[in-house]
Amino acid sequence: MSRPLHRGASGLRISGHNHDFWDSHTNDRTEKEDSDRNRSSEQNYLVPRSPFRFLFMDNSNSKHGFTENGFGSDHFSIGTPRSRHKLALLFLKLSLVLIVIVALTGSFWWTISISTSSRGHIFHGYRRLQEQLVSDLWEIGELSLGPSRLKELEFCPEEYEYFVPCFNVTENLAAGFSDGNEYDRNCENGPRQNCLVLPPVNYKIPLRWPTGRDIIWFANVKISAEEVLSSGSLTKRMMKEEDKISFRSASLMFDSMEDYSHQIAEMIGLRNESNFIQVGVRTILDIGCGYGSYGAHLFSKQLLTMCIANYESSGSQVQLTLERGLPAMLGSFMSKQLPYPSLSFDMLHCARCGVDWDKKDGILLIEADRVLKPGGYFVWTSPLIKVQTLNRNKENQKRWNFVHDFAENLCWEMLSQQDETVVWKKTSKASCYGSRKSSGPSICSKGHDVESPYYQPLQNCIGGTHSRRWISIEARKTWPSRSSLNKNELAVYGLHPEEFIEDSENRKAAVRNYWSLLSPLIFSDHPKRPGDEDPSPPYNMLRNVLDMNAHFGGFNSALLEDGKSLWVMNVVPTSGPNYLPLILDRGYVGVLHDWCEPFPTYPRTYDLVHAEGLLSLEAGQRRWCSLLDLFTEIDRLLRPEGWVIIRDTAQHVESARALTTRLKWDARVIEVDSSSDERLLVCQKPFFKRQAS
Repeated sequence: MSRPLHRGASGLRISGHNHDFWDSHTNDRTEKEDSDRNRSSEQNYLVPRSPFRFLFMDNSNSKHGFTENGFGSDHFSIGTPRSRHKLALLFLKLSLVLIVIVALTGSFWWTISISTSSRGHIFHGYRRLQEQLVSDLWEIGELSLGPSRLKELEFCPEEYEYFVPCFNVTENLAAGFSDGNEYDRNCENGPRQNCLVLPPVNYKIPLRWPTGRDIIWFANVKISAEEVLSSGSLTKRMMKEEDKISFRSASLMFDSMEDYSHQIAEMIGLRNESNFIQVGVRTILDIGCGYGSYGAHLFSKQLLTMCIANYESSGSQVQLTLERGLPAMLGSFMSKQLPYPSLSFDMLHCARCGVDWDKKDGILLIEADRVLKPGGYFVWTSPLIKVQTLNRNKENQKRWNFVHDFAENLCWEMLSQQDETVVWKKTSKASCYGSRKSSGPSICSKGHDVESPYYQPLQNCIGGTHSRRWISIEARKTWPSRSSLNKNELAVYGLHPEEFIEDSENRKAAVRNYWSLLSPLIFSDHPKRPGDEDPSPPYNMLRNVLDMNAHFGGFNSALLEDGKSLWVMNVVPTSGPNYLPLILDRGYVGVLHDWCEPFPTYPRTYDLVHAEGLLSLEAGQRRWCSLLDLFTEIDRLLRPEGWVIIRDTAQHVESARALTTRLKWDARVIEVDSSSDERLLVCQKPFFKRQAS
């Protein structure tokens, strides 16, 4: 039997075609209609008026008929067992319907109650989940997009414009350092503040060499106008012209320096300073160099002078010398050895350098002797030496006598003394130390005589005598032949000729490739900037070059052979083999350095930074510093609009390239050779200006 889904839907019909539903007792039609009417009334009373009635449709096989309106009705009597059974089933169905209705109604109102009371919490929880999802997707996007999404570094505060890490005189004084030790270098192994150092407000790109040697921008160095105008010594006599500091050849300073250099040459027994090369002098360590005037004058004589001086909070000698395009670095004789091996320089020069050589029982003179090559010269200019002063001051006479006698015990021969200058010559014979008449400093044992004195404490014994490099400067080839070494000379450094030649050829090819890459940008036929004067040949935009992993000095050699008018600071990392003695003996300048520490120089020092194989070398060591530390240090050393060239494996170059975005550098990766895993990363540092406050 079929029943309607809803009482009110009279138009909905379910038709049946089974004629067996008719009962055999329907002979009297009237009685049958009355009986059907009564049963229909009972049925309509029992069936619930509910939308759920479709759940309870009767599918029994009992006989049934249709009413006149088409709705089917059961033929049963209340009094019969069958009718009682059906009535029980209806009551059971009704009970189930009521239970379902009550359960659903309660659940509905409970849901409304919970949703109303917790709507805010559910909403905020969803927002948090949504925000976290967005954040996670953003981070995934950053990883997939690589360096394009890395956060750029912030700019350093204004007090970092001239700041040099490891050289903080105030902190050293607070820590109890005194007697000159407050100027020493003190680095702590710890995290650095990774930020980008901005130049001063009025900073300008240095003038091109050789004009930049004689004229520098006043705003580029930390020195006051009063200090410039009050400077009176021959190494500091300058002229301030509007926004520039001038060292022009027409000044009295140049004439005085020429006379001074000529005097030193005559005291050695030479006609003039042009003959220094002939007696084996090529590299000079200028201690307390003033503003580099001595080295600037000797440069035209093919002599390479390295300026070294204490850190100064203002009026820095080192910073001004570097600004002129001359070699310089921070260093102090006070308590630690210089980061040079023994027997490094052909001449040491000290003109009013501020070093009290008679102090600390002569240990400072021992350090000077250590870095001086056999047969090299020590030149000292000081008012202490002047005879008239000595006769009037007993204290000065005592100090002079100490230095004079101590130099003799170091096997130095005093060649001449004139006015305020004295010249000694170091012995070229190691046997001299055994034939000294009076007691003096002892000879260092082999265990203490090391070639890698990276800021070790000063020693009171004579070093270098056990070295195979103990060769008189007169016995060496003169410059520039000195830069090329034969088989026997290479054997001193443990090198085979094939290895040395291969390195030299590779560096020559690299220089040609670098120049072809950079020439369209910085070595064009018309390199004039707006407002600049036309440069006179030889034109060269690069002057100060830093080679962070110098190997044998091949990059330096290739640049000079190609006619580039520049100088290279050859750095030998302490994490690799020490070929610095070879580099220095070839007639170049260089230094040992740990690249997990800041380099001993002021910000904005170099025009070009070169590093070949350095990333691979450092990655092979267990280091406490990060690649970001290294690159923020490079950024500190690099001048605005300066260049970085990194050559290494593809993996390391890609890691480096990822940092260039954070440093705000313009960068490009270049394939060196299709058959090689090496890549070239060429970067330029933009010129960001600090806004005037």
